[in-house]
Amino acid sequence: MCLGCGEKVIAKCGSVKIHHWAHVSLCHCESWWESETLWHRQWKEVFAPEFREVSFYDDALQEFHRADIHTNTGLTIELQNSPINYEELQSRECFYPKLIWIVNGLKFKGFKILKSIPNPLNPLLSDYEFCVSEHLSMIRKFDALAENPQPEVLTFYHKELKNIPAGSEFYSFSWKHAHKAWLGASCPIFIDLGGHFLYRLRKRHQISANYNYLQLIPKKAFVDKYRL
Repeated sequence: MCLGCGEKVIAKCGSVKIHHWAHVSLCHCESWWESETLWHRQWKEVFAPEFREVSFYDDALQEFHRADIHTNTGLTIELQNSPINYEELQSRECFYPKLIWIVNGLKFKGFKILKSIPNPLNPLLSDYEFCVSEHLSMIRKFDALAENPQPEVLTFYHKELKNIPAGSEFYSFSWKHAHKAWLGASCPIFIDLGGHFLYRLRKRHQISANYNYLQLIPKKAFVDKYRL
C-alpha cells in the first residue's frame, strides 16, 4: 500500500529498471513525482535511510509530497533529473521552507563551462559590471548608471583590471538552450556534471543586466556539510 495515497502498489523487480514500487492503477499521489533513475539512487544512498523519501502532507492544499532527502536540520534536498517548469519550481520552493536543489547537469543541452573568473564579489570589482557574453569582459558601473549605449568594454588585460586574480573557484559559462526555471529559482542550485565536483549556480545583481556564474564546490565538502 502506498504511504502517500493508500492505493495498492506492486513490486517492480525487473532486469532493466531500478527496483521500485508502482501503483496498480493510475492515481493522484505525488504530483511532483518523476521516475527514479540510477542518478537519483546514487545520490540518495549518500544520506542515511531515515532521511530518504520523507513524506509531508499540506492540510490547506490537501496535497501529499515526498521529499527526496529531508535531514534532521530541516533541510530538504530535491534531486531533479528532468526539466521542470517555473510554476512547479515555485510550488516546491514555497512548500519546503528550507530547500536546495541538486540538478543533473549532464542532461542540459548547450551547457558549457568557459573559463575561471575573479570572485564576482571581490570589492576591487565594485565599480565594474560583468558583460553578459561568452567573452570575459566588463564595463564601468558609471557607464551602466548613465545608460551609456556604447560603454568602453574592458578585458582583464586592461590596466584597471589586470592585477585582479582569477583563481579556480568561480567560472563563467554559456547555455544556449537554458532552462529558464533554473535561472529564476530562489533556492540554491547545485549542478552535478559527474566527477568529484558540483557547480553552484550563482547570480551577481547588476544595473546593466544580472550576471549568472558558477562556483566550484567539492562534492565531498557538500556531502559533509549537508548529510546530517
